Amino acid sequence: MLADTHIPDVAEELPSEITRAFHGVDLILHAGDIYDPSVLDDLERMAPVLASRGDDDYLSTQRDERVREKHVLKIEGLTLWFVHERAYYFQSAWTQSRVPIGQERYDFPDVVVFGHEHRTVEQRIDNILFVSPGSPTFLGYQHGPGTVGILEINSGSVDVHILQL
Repeated sequence: MLADTHIPDVAEELPSEITRAFHGVDLILHAGDIYDPSVLDDLERMAPVLASRGDDDYLSTQRDERVREKHVLKIEGLTLWFVHERAYYFQSAWTQSRVPIGQERYDFPDVVVFGHEHRTVEQRIDNILFVSPGSPTFLGYQHGPGTVGILEINSGSVDVHILQL
């Protein structure tokens, strides 16, 4: 997983170390502020890609089927929400609790993957694990090599690994 690449504004391309970091992964999650959809194409050469739409991505990613406001994934018995801004989770949770009976509602997540903050986060709140991989190009709003994350999900348990590039 990665977030906030801001390409080509802060870097011309993804750091080459990402290829090694994502070698053998089953799925790559990009948590928004992609800027240029070619970033998703580059990542897709490594593994299938899903992305959440960042607050700066509306025009550039409107027609890209890989990009949504929120993805809800069921993986190995866990429900994972994948969004750009962590605040979106709280708004969605509040809305869900008020859905009329008979209308579809999503399961509350076990894991929320998000970006937007340009910092790494691994925090548990009310039995929900919140994870941000930081940014490979703009960590802490500083230009240069940053971080990506690996989520290992097996039989209902999750391990998070943040990798410095």
